[in-house]
Amino acid sequence: MQEIKDQTEALKQAFRRHASGVCLITLNDQSGNPVGFTATSVTSLGSNPALATFNVARGASSWRALKDAKHVAISMLQENSVELSKKMAGDHTKRFLDDDWFREESHQLPIFNAVNAVLICRVREYHEVELNAVFVVDIESGLLPEEFPSLLYHQRGYVIPGRRLD
Repeated sequence: MQEIKDQTEALKQAFRRHASGVCLITLNDQSGNPVGFTATSVTSLGSNPALATFNVARGASSWRALKDAKHVAISMLQENSVELSKKMAGDHTKRFLDDDWFREESHQLPIFNAVNAVLICRVREYHEVELNAVFVVDIESGLLPEEFPSLLYHQRGYVIPGRRLD
């Protein structure tokens, strides 16, 4: 085994080897405009009560809206969502220009069409840690469209179980 003494490099190299599900976090800013980003840090915290967590850099374009948000949607992406994931990780001014999303009923959160599942969440708390923040959310409800193979991120590229996509 190769030992990596640099902490940052050890973290990067280890997590490149750890496949993560690809999700979108979407919400509305204080003016009701849609905001969102791609996240691979989403995880279930527990089922009783139903809780999830995700992380975000405090320098991200969505930070200003997110730190004041009461509700967010977590959308799990599917094999046909690669371009959507890239769009939501790109220029924040172009993320909601297309007609590939709608607003759900309960909180008018922006939801994209090409997803495997959506969790509607209430922000319980967040913790600022160095230049990042960890959010804990209560799951209020879910939306389940037709299921496709899940989109994963591994070794700096998109994959679905058993097949590399890019």
